[in-house]
Order: sequence, then C-alpha cells, then structure tokens
Amino acid sequence: MDTKGGFLISQIKQIQGRIFEKLLQEAGITDFNGPQGRILFVLWKRDDISIVEISGKTGLAKTTLTSMLDRMEKQGHIERHFDLDDRRRIRIRLTDQARNLMDRYQEVSDEMSSIFYKGFTDEEIMEFDSQLEKIRNNLEEVL
Repeated sequence: MDTKGGFLISQIKQIQGRIFEKLLQEAGITDFNGPQGRILFVLWKRDDISIVEISGKTGLAKTTLTSMLDRMEKQGHIERHFDLDDRRRIRIRLTDQARNLMDRYQEVSDEMSSIFYKGFTDEEIMEFDSQLEKIRNNLEEVL
C-alpha cells in the first residue's frame, strides 16, 4: 500500500505555520513567533515548570528550547528560577507581560482552529484528533 501520511503532515505543518504567523501579525502580536507561542501556551496552562516538562509538552528538543528561552527571557516573556528542592534544575515562569498576551493569542489560536477544521463535524474532529494521537504515540514509542 502506498501511503503519504507523513508527507501530508509535513506539508500541513509548513502551511499551518505560515498561516499562523500571518494571523499573529494581523492581530498585532509581534512579541513572539509561532514556536515561542507554543511555549507560552504550555506555560499559560501550567506555569513554573522545568525545561524538560516544556520539551515534553511542546515536542521541541531541549537544545532548541534553550536558545528559544534565552530570546524569550531577553524579550521579557519568561524568567528562570532555581528549583527550591534541587538547585541544579531550573524552572520557567511567565512574566506579567506574557500573561497579558494570553487573550489575544487565544483569539488567533481559535481562528486557526476554525480554518483547520472547516467543514468537519464535531465527531470527525474527535476521530481525527484521536487518530493523530495514535500516530504520535507510535512515534514516541520509537524514541
């Protein structure tokens, strides 16, 4: 059987990224880019977490994450703090500046979802997301 799922996922990721960047700009959000937005999104859901946790939730490699966090810290979006229980571990916290961006980012994210799932029923969305989670889990087993 000739499959093209991986190729289609790569194409979707590229196109989606370009559209999302455009939507962020149109909303006047120039403080961060799409990948940084993924980090902020994770922190908006649960603040004060380790780099390892952020890596697991965003899918970004720790090495990539370190340089991105450096930029985000310089931009005033995050702060690094030593873990009180283990000073070797660093925890990442949002600044008030980053917290204030959450509502505008959520509006853009909602708009992206409506573009992404246009023409899908709620049932189709649930099934599609479930199938994507299966693929992700299959891939994570190999890591």
